[in-house]
Amino acid sequence: MTTSAEPAHAYAGPAILSVGFRPFFLGGALWAALVVAIWLPVLSGTLTLPSAFTPFEWHVHELIWGYIPAIIAGFLLTAVPNWTGRAPIAGRSLLLLFLVWVLGRAAVFFSLWLSPELAAAADLFFLIALGATVARELIAGDNRRNLKLLAVIGLLLAGNGLFHWQAITQTGNGEGTRLGIAAVLVLIMLIGGRIIPSFTRNWLAARDKGRLPANFDRMDAALIAISAVALVAWIAVPEHKATAFLFVIAGCANLVRLGRWAGERTLSEPLVLILHFAFAFVPLGFLLMALAIQWPGVLLQSGAVHAWTSGAIALITLAVMTRASLGHVGRPLTATWPVQLIYAAALLAVGARLVAAFDILREPLLQLSAAAWVAAFLGFVVVFGPLLITQRS
Repeated sequence: MTTSAEPAHAYAGPAILSVGFRPFFLGGALWAALVVAIWLPVLSGTLTLPSAFTPFEWHVHELIWGYIPAIIAGFLLTAVPNWTGRAPIAGRSLLLLFLVWVLGRAAVFFSLWLSPELAAAADLFFLIALGATVARELIAGDNRRNLKLLAVIGLLLAGNGLFHWQAITQTGNGEGTRLGIAAVLVLIMLIGGRIIPSFTRNWLAARDKGRLPANFDRMDAALIAISAVALVAWIAVPEHKATAFLFVIAGCANLVRLGRWAGERTLSEPLVLILHFAFAFVPLGFLLMALAIQWPGVLLQSGAVHAWTSGAIALITLAVMTRASLGHVGRPLTATWPVQLIYAAALLAVGARLVAAFDILREPLLQLSAAAWVAAFLGFVVVFGPLLITQRS
């Protein structure tokens, strides 16, 4: 995503509906905070949800297919106009798409009062509508080379459909969840592998001479392919020793990619440094998952997977959301102390969650992780909400 002002000069309505990142980043961050804030009393039995999902299923579903698609929508609806030169989706069209996302959240939350099939249809419709919108804009703007991103939306949609079907029929072994997480990780490896070195290079080039990040090349493509093969194995045979072996290779492959991006030279600018921290949780997740497969008595997969979900996914989405919001409203691209506090809270959340996964002070660390997560995402809402709602570019 570039940080140039969005080409929305022809739109004269509310600023919040002028371009996609505004409602979706704000709504997604608020929902991420609410899901975890609600999750703890639900887990303790002091609150009962009107959802047909079990509490665990609802928690997993709403972070993977509630929060993440909102951020993907905000990213794509803002990036596509930069790729095509067309005006962004705005006004009523953007509001309608956002309300489709809200409808999905409400349908899943109140699915105990609806039929599970109806709730699933309402939820799945958002990814279908988003994919159709992005495809239309890319084709109309003669930018077909980026149509490959629709494959990731398709994988997310397939994972969501499988998740609903397995929840309704009480069958399967979490294949839908693993497919959803794998799809997001592939997207991070694809998009992150472009924007992290790009943003790092831009920041370093304006300062002093020295090592610059490597450009995306065939090595990156090969290392992503290795990672994708490992993730396919995880979806199919999550406890097989061969999957652990592939995960070690994938972890090392992504460490190699991270080492090519000169992250050690960005220590003085947290807005850039956080991108490197975020991506570091991709190889860490592979290596921890290999450990969990090989020695489940030491670490469960459910704990190791939080290196990806609470770590890589949460951090890189927050990094993109903060940077894009600053750039598109004309603020300097630097992390002020409130932004740094958002990053610190998110890092504390994943750190506490990973330590808890080793059964060390589990309950207090889970509470700390949840509180820090809520603080990070509510922090984004408080700091950036006024800018997204009122300030034009």
